[in-house]
Amino acid sequence: MTIRYIDSLTLKGKRVLIRVDYNVPYDSAMKITDDTRITATLPTINYCLKQGAKIILVSHLGRPKGKPVPDMSLKPVADRLAELLGKKILFVDTPLGEKVKLLTDSLKEGDIALLENIRFYPGEEKNDPALGKLLATLCDVYIDDAFAAAHRGHSSNDAITKYVKECAAGFLMENEIEYFKKAMENPKRPLGAIIGGAKVSTKIDALKNILNKMNYVIIGGGMAFTFLKAMGYQTGKSLVEEDLVDTAREIMDSARAKNVEILLPVDIVTAPARDNDAPRVTVPADKIPDNMIGLDIGPESIKYFSDKIKTSKTVIWNGPMGVFEMPNFAVGTNEIAKTLANSDCLSIVGGGDSVSAVNQSGVADRISYISTGGGAWLELLEGKTLPGIAALDK
Repeated sequence: MTIRYIDSLTLKGKRVLIRVDYNVPYDSAMKITDDTRITATLPTINYCLKQGAKIILVSHLGRPKGKPVPDMSLKPVADRLAELLGKKILFVDTPLGEKVKLLTDSLKEGDIALLENIRFYPGEEKNDPALGKLLATLCDVYIDDAFAAAHRGHSSNDAITKYVKECAAGFLMENEIEYFKKAMENPKRPLGAIIGGAKVSTKIDALKNILNKMNYVIIGGGMAFTFLKAMGYQTGKSLVEEDLVDTAREIMDSARAKNVEILLPVDIVTAPARDNDAPRVTVPADKIPDNMIGLDIGPESIKYFSDKIKTSKTVIWNGPMGVFEMPNFAVGTNEIAKTLANSDCLSIVGGGDSVSAVNQSGVADRISYISTGGGAWLELLEGKTLPGIAALDK
């Protein structure tokens, strides 16, 4: 793809519309509980400010289904962004049209306006060309810095690019693209993947695709039990997707044919119920009692996986090793995160739960790159072209 990046453009005096992803969590009092996605866009915003641009920010929040929903307003985001930047943010809740165009036309260099939730418009998720054209009238330059929304082809990240002459990726989008290329296009080897999470069904396409590139794949989390079942092991009451046992077997056969090593847990931390306070018993991975549920990888598995990670030059990670939301079953995930942080490899973590797990482990600052995308990152692993990135290919 031929994608321009923001630092190749002249921005002084221009109206620059930046598509950001401020889909951040609120509590019941409309307070932001995690501003990671806001802070991730600050390098792009600050660069535009230094270049003398007039900034218009566009984002979605939640799923209002094409109509205004007060609890999904971006007003709290405007307030938080003002705190982070130390300057006034003009929050625009006026419906898009001539009034908003006059407002953006009147912006001075260094001004920042944040438009109300773009998903309040029914045309957004339909990728309506009319809405894209309307947004395009507000700017001279379009910058997409919303990687986490790049797997959706919507008006604010696809249709708009047809009507704006100068389009480019912001620094956050650039990092996401370039780090993924480092891992998947020309990686330093050995190259490994750690794939976890609850279900195989959400990771099948990713697993099949990465087998063409990896030296090894570590499989943990709830999805490991479908693979263990495919090997003929006792899995007790653990999560098994029975309809995918044959698929798991096929993936392991394919890995052998491609000379890719598949590493599965050798011991499992079990309990009689999915409860943090339930009594825990560590058992061999092939002998989980009928009345027990596997909820984490055991100490031997941690060592087995860690020893492999230490031999690597590049590792990607998507999905936790156990029910990390419960402290007593977060040990495996935390220890793998620490191993990754302490290794010398290029480490790239993507996917909502994986990012939460790394943050919870306290080692996020020692991971090479943490992606802001969940679904977008997984679709890249599946080998898909993301509409929001393709739209920038001029």
